[in-house]
Amino acid sequence: MSKLGGATARVVKGALKARQTRAALTLTNEAVSRIRVLLAQQNDANALKIGVRQKGCNGLTYTLEYAREKQKFDEEVEQDGIKVWIEPKAQLSLLGSEMDYVTDKLSSEFVFRNPNIKGTCGCGESFSI
Repeated sequence: MSKLGGATARVVKGALKARQTRAALTLTNEAVSRIRVLLAQQNDANALKIGVRQKGCNGLTYTLEYAREKQKFDEEVEQDGIKVWIEPKAQLSLLGSEMDYVTDKLSSEFVFRNPNIKGTCGCGESFSI
C-alpha cells in the first residue's frame, strides 16, 4: 500500500451513489481533514499528489506524495481549501472516484471508492481497469 505520513491507501470496488460534480475526484470531510493535517506537518508542501504505478498482483496501485509545484498536465482538485493534484496517468482511472480517510482499531488509511475498476487483489492494494 502507498504510504504517506503513516497512512495507507486502499481501493474499494463498487459503484457510488450518483452525484453531480465536475471534479475528477471527490474528497470526504474525513479525507480533507487528514490531508490538512498532513500538509500542515510539511513546510514545503502545497498539495497532495496522486499518481498510479504498475505494482501489486492486480496491476496498478495509487501513490500519494507531497508536492510543491503543480506540473503542466496535472489535474487540480480543490475542496475546502485543500489542493490535490492528479498526475496525467491517474486521471482516467480516478474519474468519478471518492477519496475517504478511514480509521478503525487496527489501521488508518485513505480509501478510494472507484466505480471504474474491474478487479482488485485480496488486500485491496492493487486494482485493474
